[in-house]
Amino acid sequence: MATTQKAAPAKKSSGFTGVKDAWIILVICAIAGYSVWYFVMGNPDNFVGGDRTGHPANLLGTVYKGGFVVGLILTLLFTVICLGIERFFAIKTASGKMNLAKFTADVKAAIKAQDFAKAKSLCDKMQGTVGNVVQQSIAMYQTVETDDTLKKAAKIAKIQQAHEEATQLEMPTLQMNMAMIATIVSLGTLTALFGTVLGMIGSFQALSAGGGADSMALSAGISEALVNTASGILTSWVATVVYNFFSNKIDKLTYALDEIGFTIAATYDSNHNEA
Repeated sequence: MATTQKAAPAKKSSGFTGVKDAWIILVICAIAGYSVWYFVMGNPDNFVGGDRTGHPANLLGTVYKGGFVVGLILTLLFTVICLGIERFFAIKTASGKMNLAKFTADVKAAIKAQDFAKAKSLCDKMQGTVGNVVQQSIAMYQTVETDDTLKKAAKIAKIQQAHEEATQLEMPTLQMNMAMIATIVSLGTLTALFGTVLGMIGSFQALSAGGGADSMALSAGISEALVNTASGILTSWVATVVYNFFSNKIDKLTYALDEIGFTIAATYDSNHNEA
């Protein structure tokens, strides 16, 4: 009776694998966002007569008039930009060092030819998530081949299980911080709506007071509403683009893994006729 061997433990992806404590990024971006709003946009040079409470002299002064909500929207905007950069490098590491389509085609050809030495060599060159998962699947393929205690169906099931388990171990690295980006997609719009409502409240208060003396308050309220609407929509737009871009990247990696996993299991099935 052959001795059952265990597959080698999954290798950890080398290189940058992402920022686990994303709240740190959020705090830093909050400090940066409110600093930009107060010190840059609120610079006295951006207002007529150097008075923040007066009329804005340029676009920065106009945006400052959007109120404290502008700082919150800037926080969200800076956060999604930072997380986009973080996801870019993390997913780049996970994608490996070879072209994904070429690697998939080459490793499938090697597996179908049962040239596992070449397949492993390709995985070593590829590295990253795809390389690690395929390594585990190949290791299980070779393990079950020497196990005479299992039937063919059970061996195929073990190959598929090893592939799925390796994939699940790698998925947290790919999905990390994507939930925060998806949340910002909605928060940007909701924060814009909140700022718009505050601005309109100020406008209606100015109208209820009546008289030409309140025209400045009416103008400030309208500016606050429009500035928050525009900046919030911009933030949601950026967040949506970032989220969809990296979701597509993750889907491509997942599809490639599924394709290779199916090939490994199908190769074993076609090369072994025993029940």
